[in-house]
Amino acid sequence: MEYRKKEGGSFEKLIQRNVDFGGGLERITAAANDNEDVFDIDVFRSLTDVLPAVMTIKAKRIVADHIRGAVFLISDGVIPSNKERGYVLRRLLRRAITYTHHARKGSFSETDVLGMGSEIDLTNVISKIVDSYKETYPDLEKNKAQITSIFLEENSRFTKTLSQGLREIKKIDRLDGKTAFDLLQTFGFPLELTIELAKESGQEINLEDFKKEFENHQKLSRTASAGTFKGGLADTSAKTTQLHTAHHLLLKALQIVLGPQAKQRGSNITQERLRLDFTHGEKMTEAQKREVERMVNETIAADLPVIKSEMPKEEAEKLGAEHEFGQKYPERVSVYSVGPRTATPANPQFEQAFSIEFCGGPHVGRTGEIRGKFRIAKEEAVSAGIRRIRGIIE
Repeated sequence: MEYRKKEGGSFEKLIQRNVDFGGGLERITAAANDNEDVFDIDVFRSLTDVLPAVMTIKAKRIVADHIRGAVFLISDGVIPSNKERGYVLRRLLRRAITYTHHARKGSFSETDVLGMGSEIDLTNVISKIVDSYKETYPDLEKNKAQITSIFLEENSRFTKTLSQGLREIKKIDRLDGKTAFDLLQTFGFPLELTIELAKESGQEINLEDFKKEFENHQKLSRTASAGTFKGGLADTSAKTTQLHTAHHLLLKALQIVLGPQAKQRGSNITQERLRLDFTHGEKMTEAQKREVERMVNETIAADLPVIKSEMPKEEAEKLGAEHEFGQKYPERVSVYSVGPRTATPANPQFEQAFSIEFCGGPHVGRTGEIRGKFRIAKEEAVSAGIRRIRGIIE
């Protein structure tokens, strides 16, 4: 790192010039402490020490490293899913859970899997991670209950799917590269454990076949995600734009009906429907759903102006503008406010607005441009403490 780019595009030499050799803080710490192994530094040692002695060193390190990464992802607002960031989180958690079980038993059996987790409590590792990092990352302690809840939900879910996977393996005569990939995709089996299962039955996985299957999957994933716009929008068509604006109205209505703790945790919007993930601990009642629908539709019928304002992030936060948990925003942001009737770009009248949110757009100019009546098509649980609404305009 040698130059600083100046306004106008020219460069000048930095006073302090450095070489980024990729060592990272933990490797530097290990070197400074004369540790031959990065896992011997205190932050990792405190995690591996709470795991039972029956676990192998390799298993302890995988569990400690993966759970630590998962804790930070969940604290930043990621929840386990089968797509994008949520998929990475799910893979981390499931690999850690699987290694916990396999290291304890030495091999797999369906009976043992149903009891996994009863002897090794990984929530102890979560607590240690929070304690180790909370001074530097205070959000970890604030979000500890939610982190633990999401982990326990995924642990319970994966135990069931792992048991299903083991039953499937009994039906398979030959474990090959394609089978190994299918096990990874469908049941979350890490490749190295599938290799061990194959060895137990005197078989060998062709890693080249596995690699080909994995690469084909990556190509399909890249193609599918190429059309995904910022903010979870599938496109910028008129219908998607209408539903995007309705999404803002829905979030505000949920907070009025359920309480201010109902915060956005993800979204996806197409021409056919909107999807909103939000924090709430229990199933919504029919009365609550009807009241939310009424508020959204009343705001649509009121034909309120939708105003875009640009301002420093700090100013937007002081206004109480909603923003997605864990999302990183630039120092200057766009804020969309809905209402009141007399609001204008020159005088947005934030204090009287129905809703105010950080957002990059696009939106309708007035709520009356949302053609039709909003309806909650489905409300369901996504994970512990997270609910999902699918809404449509009829």
